[in-house]
Amino acid sequence: MKKDNKKIKKNTIKFNIYWVYILIFVVVGIMFFTNDSSEINRDISWDKLQKVLLKKDYQKIIVVNKEFAEIYIKPEVIDKDTLYKDIQTKPGLFGNKVSQKHAFYVYKFGDFSYFRDQLKDVENQWIAKDTIGVESIEKRNEIIANQRINFTPQTRKNFWSDSLSFILPLVIMIAIWILFFRLMRGGNSSGGMGGGIFNVGKSKARLYDKENDVKVTFADVAGLEGAKLEVMEIVDFLKNPKKYTNLGGKIPKGALLVGQPGTGKTLLAKAVAGEAKVPFFSISGSDFVEMFVGVGASRVRDLFKTAKEKAPCIIFIDEIDAIGRARGKNLASGGNDERENTLNQLLTEMDGFGTNAGVIILAATNRADVLDKALLRAGRFDRQIYVDLPDLEERKAIFVVHTKNLKYDKNEVDLDFLAKQTPGFSGADIANMCNEAALIAARHNKKIIGKQDFLDAVDRIIGGLEKKNKVISPKEKERIAYHEAGHATVSWFLEFAHPLVKVTIVPRGQALGAAWYLPEERQITTKTQLLHQMISLLGGRATEELIFNEVSTGALNDLERTTKMAYSMVAYYGLNEKIGNLSYYDSSGQSEYGFTKPFSEKTAEEIDNEIHLMIENAYKKAKEILSEHKEQLDILAKLLIEREVIFREDLEEIYGQRPFEESKS
Repeated sequence: MKKDNKKIKKNTIKFNIYWVYILIFVVVGIMFFTNDSSEINRDISWDKLQKVLLKKDYQKIIVVNKEFAEIYIKPEVIDKDTLYKDIQTKPGLFGNKVSQKHAFYVYKFGDFSYFRDQLKDVENQWIAKDTIGVESIEKRNEIIANQRINFTPQTRKNFWSDSLSFILPLVIMIAIWILFFRLMRGGNSSGGMGGGIFNVGKSKARLYDKENDVKVTFADVAGLEGAKLEVMEIVDFLKNPKKYTNLGGKIPKGALLVGQPGTGKTLLAKAVAGEAKVPFFSISGSDFVEMFVGVGASRVRDLFKTAKEKAPCIIFIDEIDAIGRARGKNLASGGNDERENTLNQLLTEMDGFGTNAGVIILAATNRADVLDKALLRAGRFDRQIYVDLPDLEERKAIFVVHTKNLKYDKNEVDLDFLAKQTPGFSGADIANMCNEAALIAARHNKKIIGKQDFLDAVDRIIGGLEKKNKVISPKEKERIAYHEAGHATVSWFLEFAHPLVKVTIVPRGQALGAAWYLPEERQITTKTQLLHQMISLLGGRATEELIFNEVSTGALNDLERTTKMAYSMVAYYGLNEKIGNLSYYDSSGQSEYGFTKPFSEKTAEEIDNEIHLMIENAYKKAKEILSEHKEQLDILAKLLIEREVIFREDLEEIYGQRPFEESKS
């Protein structure tokens, strides 16, 4: 019986405000269509009306509201004279035939006095015709008195139009009023939290529960093994709380996911939602911010109130740095900053006098350094889970996940090789690379993705799209070839420079040429390794000066990277003898709000001098290497002009194997 009752409820028609709108529309339509629709109304021109009047075929004339005249035609002449064929007996609006007694013409005149003059002109024509040959004055006066066109003035009111002019504004006001109150109630049918213009204080968090479940699980999150262990403990507590409470333990109130963009923080939160099987509220930090004062704090209160009602549950705040920045740093807004009020309310809700039993908070950010210290203390975010860039094994696991649905040649494509070719790639980069490989293969009308498609996708992501149709003069092409050959030559003879993969002079992205390297995955970097990278970066500029006796603007990116590297060595890492073991790096991120440097003007001058000296020494070292191997450099540059792309094997044929690699082997 319960099932039948459910079916009956589903089949019943629910009242909807739109039925009222439809009913109003139908009534108004009937008003217009039924107004004089049973009669034939035909507008008539003065030329035709003049003929009718001269023939005296009219029955009567009614002047309505001094706006138009209705000229009724004698029934006996309608079917006899072709002049009246347009009002002869025809079906009406609903198929009924219109009586000829109601057949009339409508003449719309602009001015009533002008219409009277027109009638007088017809009367004069009658008199002139009837008085021909009449000499008696009395007889003529009698004819003139009888030859008059009489009309009946009539004041007519249209009930429907008059009523409509009164009712329609009232109906519109009522409809707006109903809509107004529906918006006040937040009448959204989607079931989300807080709709409507008067519900700005309601939380915009999206609820995931049994009805709208998340399909992502921990099996879909490759790599991130350390981070997964920590969040899996939270999920395990929600599923088996007695396992922890029997020992007197308490689950952390909050966990903050910290990591670079694209490392999988949000994906990890989705996996928690999919695994926990408890209500999961997801919201972005920017959703709390609104133009109205007090709205952010109100949304925080509403979110936690709803979460407490559905406890145990999880709240996930993505990009929490939008509201969690350190307070008191925004000088322009003073003490009434809306963002700071929102943060204060969030701090109170997370750990204040009220209790949040069963409510666990997850948050994600890539700017943990700018977050307020009160937000990071124990009792609010007890744990900071670092989501780092994946290492070699983790990248291989990510490739397995993202190539699962791809049609690729498993005999040719080696996932271990791809993982080695993508150091520094995040999970999002790898997902994008796999998608690009499929697009490249489809662009070449392939049925299956090959190894070269994946390699082209790597180049596409790192350097941008190839621009083979870009017009480059032969002189510019020669300079670009020598520039890139210089990078390759210098790095070839430096032990700690990144291993070379290939060199190209095909424009890609904003670069006119590029030398591709395979960076070694290091946890720490020594001073010698940094110096070798600087020398390698300056190889292109040094080659231009050595070959052409003139430098160009093509080394902008090289100089920028070199300068930043030298500044970090001197001011941050303490790798300069004159400055000493000092570091002016601020890991808290507070220095970005200040207007003063953490060192004196004299120290700033010394830092500038040491940076300049370090870069000049690296530049001299690059020129020494190039001068020593100038003949091989010419061969390499000419080969690059001819082929446009050369690989590591081509450099081994010209320079031989790298000497320090032989010593390592």
